[in-house]
Amino acid sequence: MYISLVRSSHMLACPCSSSTIVKHRAGKTTNRTAFGTTNISKWSRGARHMKTAVQAQERPTWLPGLDPPPHLDGTLAGDFGFDPLGLGEDPASLKWYVQAELVHARFAMAGVAGILFTDLLRVTGISDLPVWYEAGATKFDFASTRTLFIVQLLLMGFVETKRYMDFTNPGSQAKEGSFFGLEAALEGLEPGYPGGPLLNPLGLAKDITNAHEWKLKEIKNGRLAMVAMLGIFVQANVTHVGPVDNLVKHLSDPWHVTIIQTLAGSGS
Repeated sequence: MYISLVRSSHMLACPCSSSTIVKHRAGKTTNRTAFGTTNISKWSRGARHMKTAVQAQERPTWLPGLDPPPHLDGTLAGDFGFDPLGLGEDPASLKWYVQAELVHARFAMAGVAGILFTDLLRVTGISDLPVWYEAGATKFDFASTRTLFIVQLLLMGFVETKRYMDFTNPGSQAKEGSFFGLEAALEGLEPGYPGGPLLNPLGLAKDITNAHEWKLKEIKNGRLAMVAMLGIFVQANVTHVGPVDNLVKHLSDPWHVTIIQTLAGSGS
């Protein structure tokens, strides 16, 4: 007679006599036989270890079949084992690179959205805006270029300093009086995720420790935006027009206006 022990989606079978009774409890399995009671919780622990091993083998990586490096154990959002240069082998460096990637991803998402939106307004004639790579040279009546640069330097410097201080000492910038009385509006959740009504108005990830899915979506979109920004930089350097102009030109003759012909034409 065989009796199956099911634990953590694994099934264990053991040969037992007809007088064997298996009793399941929360977190514990007891085997009652004619000779006494035997605790076989070790089998349950073995099943859990087996499950962990199977999950580790099935973990998706950036290159299928490639074993991820030991310092990338899958706990980070968007961790697919990509670190060919071994930059994150040092735990302190890995912690900093995670924050650096997150900030660059957010800037890239904002940049791509801003470039496409303003370029669409320019091409459709809704607004007389300069192409994005000439916007920095635009003169404004309300302030000089030097004034705008100094104001931006002060504001960005202040924000980045606060972010670095929260990185080195998590939670220090959420203390009362550390941000002009606006600490409750920011409600720092963890380094890199300030949250609060100002930066998380929809309350999508109030429990940041269990918001792995939201973190994964953000970093995936951010990485895509960084690649898109690289493409926008290259097309501006090669074609000297905006991305919407490039798209319109490609759609007008999709078989002859492609990246291949464009790059080949720029080199001749």
